[in-house]
Amino acid sequence: MTSPHSTASAPISPARRLAPSYYAATSALFLAASSAPTPLYRLYQQAFAFSPVLLTVIFAVYAFSLLAALLIVGSISDHLGRRPVIFASILLNMVAIALFLMARGPDWLIAARIVQGFATGTAVSSIGAALVDLDPIKGSITNSLAPLVGMAIGALATGFLVQFAPAPTLLVYIVTLVLLILQAVLLWLVPETTNRRAGLVASLKPKVAVPEQARRTLLALTPINIAVWALAGFYLSLVPSLVSTTTGSTAPLVGGSVVAALTISGAAAVFLLRKKSATTIMRFGIPTMTLGILTVIAGMHAAEVSILAAGTLIAGSGFGAAFLGTVRSIMPLAKPDERAGLLSAFYIQSYLAFSLPAILAGFLSRALGFAEAADIYAAAILLLVGWGVLALRTDREKPLSVW
Repeated sequence: MTSPHSTASAPISPARRLAPSYYAATSALFLAASSAPTPLYRLYQQAFAFSPVLLTVIFAVYAFSLLAALLIVGSISDHLGRRPVIFASILLNMVAIALFLMARGPDWLIAARIVQGFATGTAVSSIGAALVDLDPIKGSITNSLAPLVGMAIGALATGFLVQFAPAPTLLVYIVTLVLLILQAVLLWLVPETTNRRAGLVASLKPKVAVPEQARRTLLALTPINIAVWALAGFYLSLVPSLVSTTTGSTAPLVGGSVVAALTISGAAAVFLLRKKSATTIMRFGIPTMTLGILTVIAGMHAAEVSILAAGTLIAGSGFGAAFLGTVRSIMPLAKPDERAGLLSAFYIQSYLAFSLPAILAGFLSRALGFAEAADIYAAAILLLVGWGVLALRTDREKPLSVW
Protein backbone atom coordinates (compact mmCIF):
# COMPACT_ATOMS: atom_id res chain seq x y z
CA MET A 1 0.00 0.00 0.00
CA THR A 2 1.32 3.42 -0.88
CA SER A 3 1.24 6.10 1.76
CA PRO A 4 -1.60 8.58 1.33
CA HIS A 5 0.82 11.35 2.19
CA SER A 6 2.91 11.07 -0.94
CA THR A 7 2.51 11.05 -4.69
CA ALA A 8 4.68 9.73 -7.47
CA SER A 9 5.96 13.21 -8.30
CA ALA A 10 6.47 14.50 -4.75
CA PRO A 11 10.02 14.53 -3.37
CA ILE A 12 10.72 12.06 -0.59
CA SER A 13 11.32 13.81 2.70
CA PRO A 14 14.27 12.84 4.95
CA ALA A 15 11.83 11.56 7.58
CA ARG A 16 10.15 9.26 5.08
CA ARG A 17 13.54 8.01 3.84
CA LEU A 18 14.50 7.11 7.39
CA ALA A 19 11.11 5.58 8.25
CA PRO A 20 11.90 2.01 7.02
CA SER A 21 15.08 1.93 9.12
CA TYR A 22 13.21 3.22 12.15
CA TYR A 23 10.43 0.63 11.83
CA ALA A 24 12.93 -2.20 11.23
CA ALA A 25 14.92 -1.14 14.30
CA THR A 26 11.76 -0.92 16.40
CA SER A 27 10.62 -4.38 15.32
CA ALA A 28 14.06 -5.76 16.15
CA LEU A 29 13.99 -4.05 19.56
CA PHE A 30 10.65 -5.61 20.49
CA LEU A 31 11.90 -9.09 19.59
CA ALA A 32 15.24 -8.44 21.28
CA ALA A 33 13.35 -7.55 24.45
CA SER A 34 11.29 -10.72 24.11
CA SER A 35 14.38 -12.96 23.92
CA ALA A 36 16.37 -11.05 26.55
CA PRO A 37 15.01 -13.17 29.45
CA THR A 38 16.19 -16.42 27.81
CA PRO A 39 19.79 -16.34 29.13
CA LEU A 40 18.41 -15.19 32.50
CA TYR A 41 16.04 -18.12 33.04
CA ARG A 42 18.72 -20.18 34.76
CA LEU A 43 19.47 -17.31 37.16
CA TYR A 44 15.76 -16.87 37.87
CA GLN A 45 15.46 -20.60 38.58
CA GLN A 46 18.27 -20.39 41.10
CA ALA A 47 16.95 -17.21 42.72
CA PHE A 48 13.27 -18.19 42.92
CA ALA A 49 13.69 -22.01 43.11
CA PHE A 50 11.14 -23.03 40.47
CA SER A 51 11.03 -26.14 38.27
CA PRO A 52 11.69 -26.54 34.52
CA VAL A 53 7.93 -26.91 34.11
CA LEU A 54 7.27 -23.44 35.53
CA LEU A 55 10.15 -22.10 33.45
CA THR A 56 8.45 -23.26 30.26
CA VAL A 57 5.12 -21.85 31.47
CA ILE A 58 6.82 -18.46 31.94
CA PHE A 59 8.06 -18.79 28.36
CA ALA A 60 4.76 -20.06 26.93
CA VAL A 61 2.45 -17.40 28.37
CA TYR A 62 4.35 -14.89 26.23
CA ALA A 63 3.42 -16.82 23.08
CA PHE A 64 -0.23 -17.16 24.13
CA SER A 65 -0.47 -13.44 24.89
CA LEU A 66 1.24 -12.50 21.63
CA LEU A 67 -1.17 -14.72 19.70
CA ALA A 68 -4.15 -13.11 21.46
CA ALA A 69 -2.88 -9.67 20.46
CA LEU A 70 -2.43 -10.72 16.83
CA LEU A 71 -5.95 -12.13 16.66
CA ILE A 72 -7.77 -9.38 18.56
CA VAL A 73 -5.91 -6.14 17.77
CA GLY A 74 -3.78 -7.28 14.84
CA SER A 75 -5.57 -4.96 12.41
CA ILE A 76 -6.35 -2.12 14.81
CA SER A 77 -3.72 0.14 13.22
CA ASP A 78 -5.71 0.03 9.97
CA HIS A 79 -8.36 2.06 11.79
CA LEU A 80 -6.44 4.15 14.35
CA GLY A 81 -3.26 4.72 12.35
CA ARG A 82 0.14 3.05 12.68
CA ARG A 83 1.88 5.54 14.98
CA PRO A 84 -0.71 5.69 17.83
CA VAL A 85 -0.85 1.89 18.04
CA ILE A 86 2.96 1.51 17.94
CA PHE A 87 3.28 4.20 20.62
CA ALA A 88 0.79 2.37 22.85
CA SER A 89 2.74 -0.86 22.27
CA ILE A 90 5.99 0.80 23.31
CA LEU A 91 4.35 2.09 26.52
CA LEU A 92 2.95 -1.37 27.25
CA ASN A 93 6.38 -2.92 26.73
CA MET A 94 7.79 -0.38 29.21
CA VAL A 95 5.28 -1.71 31.75
CA ALA A 96 6.54 -5.24 31.08
CA ILE A 97 10.15 -4.13 31.57
CA ALA A 98 9.18 -2.45 34.85
CA LEU A 99 7.64 -5.74 36.02
CA PHE A 100 10.88 -7.56 35.21
CA LEU A 101 12.84 -4.95 37.16
CA MET A 102 10.59 -5.38 40.20
CA ALA A 103 10.35 -9.19 39.94
CA ARG A 104 10.30 -10.88 43.36
CA GLY A 105 9.15 -14.32 42.23
CA PRO A 106 7.91 -16.38 39.27
CA ASP A 107 4.47 -14.78 39.42
CA TRP A 108 6.10 -11.43 38.55
CA LEU A 109 7.84 -13.06 35.59
CA ILE A 110 4.58 -14.55 34.34
CA ALA A 111 2.86 -11.17 34.56
CA ALA A 112 5.76 -9.48 32.76
CA ARG A 113 5.71 -12.04 29.95
CA ILE A 114 1.95 -11.72 29.47
CA VAL A 115 2.20 -7.94 29.15
CA GLN A 116 5.28 -8.23 26.94
CA GLY A 117 3.58 -10.75 24.66
CA PHE A 118 0.55 -8.54 24.11
CA ALA A 119 2.75 -5.49 23.51
CA THR A 120 4.91 -7.37 21.02
CA GLY A 121 1.97 -8.88 19.13
CA THR A 122 0.34 -5.47 18.79
CA ALA A 123 3.60 -3.84 17.73
CA VAL A 124 4.78 -6.35 15.14
CA SER A 125 1.46 -6.34 13.29
CA SER A 126 1.39 -2.52 13.18
CA ILE A 127 5.08 -2.15 12.33
CA GLY A 128 4.80 -4.86 9.71
CA ALA A 129 1.89 -3.05 8.10
CA ALA A 130 3.82 0.25 8.14
CA LEU A 131 6.82 -1.36 6.42
CA VAL A 132 4.58 -2.77 3.69
CA ASP A 133 2.87 0.63 3.36
CA LEU A 134 6.27 2.19 2.63
CA ASP A 135 7.50 -0.51 0.24
CA PRO A 136 5.54 -3.75 -0.33
CA ILE A 137 8.52 -5.77 -1.59
CA LYS A 138 11.27 -4.58 0.75
CA GLY A 139 8.77 -4.38 3.61
CA SER A 140 7.90 -8.07 3.32
CA ILE A 141 11.58 -9.04 3.43
CA THR A 142 12.23 -6.76 6.41
CA ASN A 143 9.24 -8.26 8.23
CA SER A 144 10.85 -11.70 7.90
CA LEU A 145 14.38 -10.62 8.85
CA ALA A 146 13.97 -8.03 11.62
CA PRO A 147 12.32 -10.34 14.21
CA LEU A 148 14.97 -13.05 13.75
CA VAL A 149 17.82 -10.53 13.96
CA GLY A 150 16.18 -8.94 17.01
CA MET A 151 15.90 -12.27 18.85
CA ALA A 152 19.56 -12.96 18.14
CA ILE A 153 20.62 -9.54 19.43
CA GLY A 154 18.52 -9.97 22.57
CA ALA A 155 19.97 -13.36 23.45
CA LEU A 156 23.57 -12.34 22.69
CA ALA A 157 23.44 -8.95 24.40
CA THR A 158 21.82 -10.38 27.51
CA GLY A 159 24.34 -13.22 27.66
CA PHE A 160 27.18 -10.70 27.38
CA LEU A 161 25.78 -8.40 30.08
CA VAL A 162 25.03 -11.30 32.42
CA GLN A 163 28.56 -12.64 32.11
CA PHE A 164 30.59 -9.43 32.14
CA ALA A 165 28.46 -6.69 33.74
CA PRO A 166 27.07 -6.19 37.25
CA ALA A 167 23.43 -6.66 38.31
CA PRO A 168 22.61 -9.20 35.56
CA THR A 169 18.85 -9.26 36.18
CA LEU A 170 18.61 -5.47 36.19
CA LEU A 171 21.06 -3.95 33.72
CA VAL A 172 19.64 -5.57 30.57
CA TYR A 173 16.18 -4.22 31.38
CA ILE A 174 17.49 -0.74 32.17
CA VAL A 175 19.22 -0.65 28.77
CA THR A 176 16.05 -1.92 27.08
CA LEU A 177 13.94 0.69 28.86
CA VAL A 178 16.23 3.50 27.69
CA LEU A 179 16.02 2.23 24.10
CA LEU A 180 12.23 2.02 24.28
CA ILE A 181 12.04 5.62 25.50
CA LEU A 182 14.23 6.67 22.57
CA GLN A 183 11.99 4.76 20.14
CA ALA A 184 8.89 6.41 21.61
CA VAL A 185 10.37 9.88 21.01
CA LEU A 186 11.64 9.11 17.49
CA LEU A 187 8.30 7.62 16.47
CA TRP A 188 6.73 11.06 16.13
CA LEU A 189 9.46 12.15 13.71
CA VAL A 190 8.49 9.57 11.07
CA PRO A 191 5.40 10.02 8.91
CA GLU A 192 2.10 8.22 9.33
CA THR A 193 1.64 5.71 6.50
CA THR A 194 -2.12 5.20 6.45
CA ASN A 195 -5.38 7.09 6.91
CA ARG A 196 -7.81 6.30 9.70
CA ARG A 197 -10.94 4.48 8.66
CA ALA A 198 -14.15 3.18 10.18
CA GLY A 199 -14.80 -0.36 11.36
CA LEU A 200 -12.67 -0.41 14.52
CA VAL A 201 -15.13 -2.44 16.63
CA ALA A 202 -15.70 -5.02 13.90
CA SER A 203 -11.93 -5.42 13.46
CA LEU A 204 -11.58 -6.61 17.07
CA LYS A 205 -13.43 -9.84 16.28
CA PRO A 206 -10.86 -12.54 15.45
CA LYS A 207 -11.21 -13.86 11.91
CA VAL A 208 -9.87 -17.37 11.45
CA ALA A 209 -10.73 -19.04 8.17
CA VAL A 210 -8.78 -21.23 5.80
CA PRO A 211 -9.93 -20.74 2.18
CA GLU A 212 -11.03 -23.97 0.54
CA GLN A 213 -8.31 -23.76 -2.11
CA ALA A 214 -5.60 -23.50 0.58
CA ARG A 215 -6.75 -26.25 2.94
CA ARG A 216 -4.96 -29.21 1.40
CA THR A 217 -1.68 -27.33 1.11
CA LEU A 218 -1.87 -26.07 4.70
CA LEU A 219 -2.81 -29.55 5.95
CA ALA A 220 0.13 -31.13 4.13
CA LEU A 221 2.53 -28.50 5.48
CA THR A 222 1.18 -28.60 9.05
CA PRO A 223 3.63 -31.25 10.39
CA ILE A 224 6.57 -29.28 8.96
CA ASN A 225 5.30 -26.01 10.43
CA ILE A 226 4.74 -27.58 13.85
CA ALA A 227 8.27 -29.03 13.75
CA VAL A 228 9.75 -25.63 12.83
CA TRP A 229 8.10 -23.73 15.66
CA ALA A 230 8.52 -26.52 18.21
CA LEU A 231 12.26 -26.30 17.52
CA ALA A 232 12.25 -22.52 18.05
CA GLY A 233 10.23 -22.82 21.26
CA PHE A 234 12.64 -25.39 22.68
CA TYR A 235 15.62 -23.17 21.99
CA LEU A 236 14.12 -20.05 23.51
CA SER A 237 12.94 -21.80 26.67
CA LEU A 238 15.22 -24.67 27.70
CA VAL A 239 18.37 -24.68 25.57
CA PRO A 240 20.50 -22.43 27.86
CA SER A 241 19.78 -24.80 30.77
CA LEU A 242 20.40 -27.80 28.50
CA VAL A 243 23.78 -26.42 27.41
CA SER A 244 24.79 -25.82 31.01
CA THR A 245 23.69 -29.27 32.18
CA THR A 246 25.14 -31.36 29.36
CA THR A 247 28.40 -29.51 28.68
CA GLY A 248 29.21 -28.20 32.15
CA SER A 249 29.55 -24.66 30.79
CA THR A 250 27.94 -22.17 33.17
CA ALA A 251 28.86 -19.09 31.11
CA PRO A 252 25.59 -17.27 30.25
CA LEU A 253 27.13 -16.03 27.00
CA VAL A 254 27.49 -19.62 25.77
CA GLY A 255 23.78 -20.35 26.19
CA GLY A 256 22.84 -17.00 24.67
CA SER A 257 25.17 -17.59 21.73
CA VAL A 258 23.67 -20.98 20.95
CA VAL A 259 20.16 -19.46 20.93
CA ALA A 260 21.38 -16.55 18.77
CA ALA A 261 22.99 -18.97 16.32
CA LEU A 262 19.55 -20.44 15.54
CA THR A 263 17.94 -17.09 14.70
CA ILE A 264 20.99 -15.60 12.93
CA SER A 265 21.31 -18.57 10.59
CA GLY A 266 17.53 -18.53 10.11
CA ALA A 267 17.64 -14.87 9.11
CA ALA A 268 20.55 -15.57 6.73
CA ALA A 269 18.58 -18.36 5.07
CA VAL A 270 15.52 -16.13 4.64
CA PHE A 271 17.64 -13.41 3.05
CA LEU A 272 19.60 -15.71 0.72
CA LEU A 273 16.54 -17.70 -0.41
CA ARG A 274 14.11 -14.77 -0.65
CA LYS A 275 13.97 -14.88 -4.47
CA LYS A 276 13.69 -18.67 -4.79
CA SER A 277 10.51 -20.62 -5.39
CA ALA A 278 8.65 -22.36 -2.55
CA THR A 279 9.71 -25.72 -4.00
CA THR A 280 13.41 -24.85 -3.94
CA ILE A 281 13.19 -23.32 -0.48
CA MET A 282 11.46 -26.33 1.07
CA ARG A 283 13.80 -28.81 -0.59
CA PHE A 284 16.66 -26.98 1.08
CA GLY A 285 14.96 -26.34 4.41
CA ILE A 286 13.62 -29.78 5.32
CA PRO A 287 16.83 -31.86 5.00
CA THR A 288 18.94 -29.03 6.43
CA MET A 289 16.82 -28.79 9.56
CA THR A 290 16.92 -32.58 9.93
CA LEU A 291 20.72 -32.68 9.64
CA GLY A 292 21.04 -29.81 12.10
CA ILE A 293 18.88 -31.49 14.75
CA LEU A 294 20.89 -34.72 14.50
CA THR A 295 24.13 -32.74 14.84
CA VAL A 296 22.78 -30.89 17.90
CA ILE A 297 21.93 -34.17 19.61
CA ALA A 298 25.38 -35.54 18.76
CA GLY A 299 27.01 -32.43 20.23
CA MET A 300 24.90 -32.71 23.36
CA HIS A 301 25.92 -36.32 24.01
CA ALA A 302 29.56 -35.55 23.21
CA ALA A 303 29.35 -32.57 25.60
CA GLU A 304 30.96 -30.41 22.90
CA VAL A 305 29.73 -26.84 22.61
CA SER A 306 31.40 -26.48 19.18
CA ILE A 307 29.41 -29.40 17.71
CA LEU A 308 26.24 -28.13 19.39
CA ALA A 309 26.79 -24.67 17.91
CA ALA A 310 27.53 -26.05 14.44
CA GLY A 311 24.36 -28.15 14.57
CA THR A 312 22.39 -25.10 15.66
CA LEU A 313 23.66 -23.08 12.69
CA ILE A 314 22.62 -25.90 10.34
CA ALA A 315 19.24 -26.38 12.05
CA GLY A 316 18.67 -22.61 12.06
CA SER A 317 19.24 -22.43 8.31
CA GLY A 318 16.64 -25.14 7.85
CA PHE A 319 14.31 -23.42 10.33
CA GLY A 320 14.43 -20.13 8.43
CA ALA A 321 14.04 -21.80 5.04
CA ALA A 322 11.16 -24.04 6.11
CA PHE A 323 9.33 -21.10 7.65
CA LEU A 324 9.79 -18.98 4.52
CA GLY A 325 8.82 -21.89 2.26
CA THR A 326 5.65 -22.59 4.22
CA VAL A 327 4.50 -18.97 4.05
CA ARG A 328 5.49 -18.75 0.38
CA SER A 329 3.44 -21.90 -0.33
CA ILE A 330 0.16 -21.02 1.35
CA MET A 331 -0.29 -17.25 1.16
CA PRO A 332 -0.53 -16.96 -2.67
CA LEU A 333 -3.46 -19.40 -2.54
CA ALA A 334 -5.66 -16.89 -0.68
CA LYS A 335 -7.56 -14.05 -2.32
CA PRO A 336 -6.83 -10.55 -0.94
CA ASP A 337 -9.93 -10.57 1.28
CA GLU A 338 -9.07 -14.09 2.55
CA ARG A 339 -5.47 -13.46 3.60
CA ALA A 340 -6.21 -12.12 7.09
CA GLY A 341 -8.23 -15.21 8.03
CA LEU A 342 -5.62 -17.57 6.60
CA LEU A 343 -2.80 -15.72 8.34
CA SER A 344 -4.70 -15.92 11.64
CA ALA A 345 -5.07 -19.69 11.25
CA PHE A 346 -1.37 -19.96 10.45
CA TYR A 347 -0.47 -17.85 13.51
CA ILE A 348 -2.59 -20.04 15.78
CA GLN A 349 -0.90 -23.17 14.50
CA SER A 350 2.59 -21.66 14.71
CA TYR A 351 2.34 -20.16 18.20
CA LEU A 352 0.67 -23.21 19.70
CA ALA A 353 3.57 -25.25 18.29
CA PHE A 354 5.94 -22.61 19.68
CA SER A 355 4.60 -22.92 23.23
CA LEU A 356 2.77 -26.17 24.05
CA PRO A 357 5.60 -28.60 23.14
CA ALA A 358 8.01 -26.46 25.22
CA ILE A 359 5.77 -26.96 28.26
CA LEU A 360 5.79 -30.72 27.62
CA ALA A 361 9.58 -30.54 27.39
CA GLY A 362 9.59 -28.88 30.80
CA PHE A 363 7.69 -31.83 32.29
CA LEU A 364 10.06 -34.29 30.59
CA SER A 365 13.10 -32.38 31.84
CA ARG A 366 11.83 -32.55 35.39
CA ALA A 367 10.97 -36.26 35.19
CA LEU A 368 13.89 -37.56 33.11
CA GLY A 369 16.56 -34.87 32.91
CA PHE A 370 17.49 -32.33 30.23
CA ALA A 371 19.47 -34.71 27.97
CA GLU A 372 16.75 -37.36 27.89
CA ALA A 373 14.06 -34.73 27.31
CA ALA A 374 16.10 -33.31 24.43
CA ASP A 375 16.40 -36.78 22.85
CA ILE A 376 12.64 -37.32 23.01
CA TYR A 377 11.90 -33.80 21.78
CA ALA A 378 14.30 -34.16 18.84
CA ALA A 379 12.83 -37.54 17.93
CA ALA A 380 9.32 -36.04 17.94
CA ILE A 381 10.43 -33.19 15.67
CA LEU A 382 12.09 -35.61 13.25
CA LEU A 383 8.94 -37.77 13.19
CA LEU A 384 6.89 -34.66 12.36
CA VAL A 385 9.31 -33.79 9.56
CA GLY A 386 9.06 -37.32 8.16
CA TRP A 387 5.27 -37.17 8.38
CA GLY A 388 5.32 -33.84 6.55
CA VAL A 389 7.54 -35.18 3.77
CA LEU A 390 5.19 -38.13 3.24
CA ALA A 391 2.17 -35.80 3.24
CA LEU A 392 3.78 -33.57 0.63
CA ARG A 393 4.82 -36.49 -1.57
CA THR A 394 1.32 -37.97 -1.58
CA ASP A 395 -0.21 -34.62 -2.46
CA ARG A 396 1.10 -34.36 -6.00
CA GLU A 397 -2.06 -32.86 -7.48
CA LYS A 398 -1.51 -29.43 -5.95
CA PRO A 399 0.42 -27.00 -8.17
CA LEU A 400 2.43 -25.73 -5.20
CA SER A 401 3.36 -29.17 -3.89
CA VAL A 402 7.04 -29.10 -3.05
CA TRP A 403 7.79 -32.72 -3.85
